Amino acid sequence: MKKAKASLAVLLSTSLLFGCAQEKEGTKPADDNAKEASASKLDDVSSEYREYAIGEIEEFVDATEEFTTAVSAGDIEKAKELYAPARMHYERAEPIAEVFGDLDPKIDAREGDVKDEEWGGYHRIEMGLWEENTTKGYEKYADQLMSDVNLLRAKVETVEVTPDLLITGAVDLLNEVSTSKVTGEEDRYSHTDLYDFVANVEGAEKIYELLNPALKEKDAKLAAEIQQRFDDVYGLLEKHKEGNGYISYTDLKESEVKELSQAIDALAEPLSQIGIVTEES
Repeated sequence: MKKAKASLAVLLSTSLLFGCAQEKEGTKPADDNAKEASASKLDDVSSEYREYAIGEIEEFVDATEEFTTAVSAGDIEKAKELYAPARMHYERAEPIAEVFGDLDPKIDAREGDVKDEEWGGYHRIEMGLWEENTTKGYEKYADQLMSDVNLLRAKVETVEVTPDLLITGAVDLLNEVSTSKVTGEEDRYSHTDLYDFVANVEGAEKIYELLNPALKEKDAKLAAEIQQRFDDVYGLLEKHKEGNGYISYTDLKESEVKELSQAIDALAEPLSQIGIVTEES
């Protein structure tokens, strides 16, 4: 009997150990579950941003069609009126649009960015409208621009949006503002730089909004600081509104340009830390 009890005890112990081993294999540690949940949330954010960017590109296609139609029809004033608002859609979605390195210079290159014989797109037509006050000879640029924008719309479906692309994109949009919009060199003929300026900030803010819930979990103080900086920038831009648009960049005083530049720098610094959302806790 003692021998039987001993055998039973060994059998039970073995079963318990086997059961424990099975439980360990079938149950993920809490940390792994948390990481998977966090990764899933970021994937959802990437999908939402992809929808946003595609929506902006679709509006860009429609706006460019109106713009190029006006150029081809020789309607100078209409083309001038449509130029800046159309470009805002492109500027908001620039992190995605710039993925296609061959199309971006065709659509958005400034004079001197590419060889003169290769220069076309929005800024070439901008020069004709404001420097020469004509559309004559620019119809071919309008046709090519529309073709390139349609190709962009077709290609954008293939972009893989990742959390890293979003984080880099938000910071790059503000870098765009501080390197080319603040200096007034982007729209050097029309001086409509404030439209691009606003669109870049709005594009960066959209990425911030999507990442904000994850950011709050990591660092609520940083999230609040970034929002405050966005509010500061918008507060300054509001001063320069005129009707549904913005005043000419050349109408800004030197002190006002400096004020905008400092506000962008103050926003870019905390925004550059947004990458902590992808770091493991």
